[in-house]
Amino acid sequence: MMNDHPKTVEEIFEDFQGRRAGLLRALTDELDDFYQQCDPERENLCLYGERDGSWQVDLPAEEVPPELPEPCLGINFARDGMQKKDWLALVAVHSDSWLYAVAFYYGAKLDQNDRLKLFRTINNYATLFETVTGRASRPRTGGPGSKRKKPDSGLPAQASESPLPTGRLLVHDDITPALKGRDAELFWPDDRLWYLVQIQNINARSKSARIAYTSGETEDLDLEDIIREGHMSLIPEG
Repeated sequence: MMNDHPKTVEEIFEDFQGRRAGLLRALTDELDDFYQQCDPERENLCLYGERDGSWQVDLPAEEVPPELPEPCLGINFARDGMQKKDWLALVAVHSDSWLYAVAFYYGAKLDQNDRLKLFRTINNYATLFETVTGRASRPRTGGPGSKRKKPDSGLPAQASESPLPTGRLLVHDDITPALKGRDAELFWPDDRLWYLVQIQNINARSKSARIAYTSGETEDLDLEDIIREGHMSLIPEG
């Protein structure tokens, strides 16, 4: 079965998305069913998210060590011993931990840049804990002291929830005159979208650039900040 494991950043992220979708469904839309299956009178149970977007409550794997990291064991035992919302939040936290564990179990053989790309791509999504507790609705900003302010002319700008899988994050070695004219995607934490942009000008000495959105608006960027935050993905030329 090891041959079936995802190997690239894109394959691992797709696996993560499927498992996350299944867990999210169990903890939200299908919560009543999930709650009933977590009967404290049963044996130690785990919540599994499958790569096809489904979920199941089941016993842990029998083999040692298991093929994949195992979810938290015995989530059903605490169900009636605490308030429902607190139990749900606790299960969500452990489910988040399991999602990351599986993703980086698959990603252990990636190089440093790909591991960073995988983490940053995953981190663009709200955690299950944030979602079930309502914290995901709070806007994320660019961090303490961030001065970035997205232009807003009311004109449409092309955006998506995740960057193109063929792209790669901008790195310091990219800051050369050759960057001028490149298409890229720029992440905005406030609405958690990746906006299609074109790099119009580049100043390698000051490590700054002027980019243009598809709406026609322009913005000046400090590329060192952008690289540090992982907020630009270069689109392959051609």
